Amino acid sequence: MDNSVMSQAEAVRLMKAIAYNVERVIIGKRFAIELVINALSCRGHVLIEDVPGVGKTSLVSALAKSVDCTFKRIQFTPDIMPSDITGFSTFSLKTSDFEYKPGAVMSQFILADEINRTSPKTQSSLLEVMEENQVTVDGITYKVPKPFMVLATQNPVEYLGTYPLPEAQLDRFFMKVSLGYPNPAEESRMLARFKSGSPLADLTPVADGKAIESIQALTESVYVDRELQSYIVDIVRNTRQQEEVVLGASPRASLYLFRSSQAWALYQGRDFVVPDDITLMAPHVLGHRIMMRQEARMKKITPKDIIERALSSVSAPAL
Repeated sequence: MDNSVMSQAEAVRLMKAIAYNVERVIIGKRFAIELVINALSCRGHVLIEDVPGVGKTSLVSALAKSVDCTFKRIQFTPDIMPSDITGFSTFSLKTSDFEYKPGAVMSQFILADEINRTSPKTQSSLLEVMEENQVTVDGITYKVPKPFMVLATQNPVEYLGTYPLPEAQLDRFFMKVSLGYPNPAEESRMLARFKSGSPLADLTPVADGKAIESIQALTESVYVDRELQSYIVDIVRNTRQQEEVVLGASPRASLYLFRSSQAWALYQGRDFVVPDDITLMAPHVLGHRIMMRQEARMKKITPKDIIERALSSVSAPAL
């Protein structure tokens, strides 16, 4: 099949096939898996935050194995250097010139494991590549392969030895996803499925890079009514106007909410967005971009509360 002319039905089939493949490893977390596929469909990057042992790394590994693309894992530690990420130039005696030695970021899928365990300087080495799909080393720019996606995992900042991600870094992530603990039935199913080895070893690709690029192009063609565009802007602006907020969602958040709504509509088999697509995606796209005042945190008011207020305050258009 020519992926350049992929039909909507074929795109939906592939997206659901990827979700099913990943779910063979990550049990009972279908919606979280679908959120990651949503970000992939929008050329976005995902921050997966949760406590250790709930399957963050396994989810990323399963996604990479489900798509026939290059994959590299970077284990972030306090001593890792920016050049380990972006690469560096070295002098070659053979050519009498400097040659670029690619860093770990030169791959299609990047797992930035425990990203908050490295220094802010090393964290910031991902800023350019996450925004512009390129790295600059010694004044020379190098493009990363397409499709390109960074999936970062982090443990909550309450754990010792972590460095909270700066606001500029957080804003580069398309959305933040949490897995949470499985319920008793899901945990029992996990034990049964993993008793004779990890199902991750048996996963085979169900899509390739060209198919993903076609899905990304189809996502951008999903229709969003002008009134829904205004609805998105009003929701995001409302998060900036609430008194408990020191930093509301950015204009980039408006664009990402727009894109994620398109991707969710496509995943549902539609070529147009409805208000429910926007309200469903808003908490996952906006939550990590909202910074609360200290007094609000003491009152246990969270970004989720701010988003719920925004959604209830802004009237959805009747289409």
